[in-house]
Amino acid sequence: MPKAPVKRFRRLPNDEQSRVIEMAWEDRTPFEAIETLFGMSEPDVIEVMRHQLKSASYRLWRMRVTGRATKHQACARRMFYVDIAQRNISAEIH
Repeated sequence: MPKAPVKRFRRLPNDEQSRVIEMAWEDRTPFEAIETLFGMSEPDVIEVMRHQLKSASYRLWRMRVTGRATKHQACARRMFYVDIAQRNISAEIH
């Protein structure tokens, strides 16, 4: 029996279902963007991906996105500031 997030996902039109999976698969799209557009939290997206992907594909996806800063806006902002700081430091050295 599918859980509630999967049931909500299945009520979406096919093109929106494809878009949710595509956004979850992309490394640079944060879970917060999926939540804003489709109302699905990170645990909901994880549950949907578990049901929609083959088990090996799901495991690879989870290994890739677990702890990835770009999948979380707060972490991505921190990375951005670090990158700017490093660029400025490297510019000052040259």
